[in-house]
Amino acid sequence: MVSQHYLPQAVILANGEYPAHPLPLRMLEEADVVVCCDGAANEYIARGHTPHTIIGDCDSLLPGYKERFARAIHPVSEQETNDQTKAVRFLAAQGIGRIAIVGATGKREDHTLGNISLLIEYMRQGIEARVFTDYGQFVPARDTRTFDSFAGQQVSIFSFGTRGMRSDGLIYPLSDFTNWWQGTLNEAKADRFTIHCEGEYLLFLAYNK
Repeated sequence: MVSQHYLPQAVILANGEYPAHPLPLRMLEEADVVVCCDGAANEYIARGHTPHTIIGDCDSLLPGYKERFARAIHPVSEQETNDQTKAVRFLAAQGIGRIAIVGATGKREDHTLGNISLLIEYMRQGIEARVFTDYGQFVPARDTRTFDSFAGQQVSIFSFGTRGMRSDGLIYPLSDFTNWWQGTLNEAKADRFTIHCEGEYLLFLAYNK
């Protein structure tokens, strides 16, 4: 079962727009472990928080913070992956596999698309990561799954090569889409819905109707 009441083992703060919605903000407030992606640490610290780890090449971290939080910095200079993935790998190496990612959207749209699509890669590695925005959450999934919902919840499905896709509990029928946008703008009928298929897909579940 999937609910927006997700209890992560750690939270990653990416370097997009800082969250404004109460849910991702509460995650940052209540998390025992917050890993900041490089420059994201600047605002996190400015808001009175202390990061567990700051990861990346740290070229965007303010000089004063580099000195003050030197013990928290975990430098990774390789450029084959982005800082979000470096943070996910850092946590996974410590046995942390249930992760909430906030601040992954906004600013540059190419970064936003990349950050969200990487959820499928993390799922393939056995990591349960979700992106929480100011409007909803992105959840990677595979094969037939049932999801907690509420009547009127806005739901979008992005197919990554699924087969035999259909649903119970959504207003509009699903099919084997030929383009990634075709499963957007659906709606839940009640307190749960099921997606039947084989293969991988990404859900967006809006917080409000």
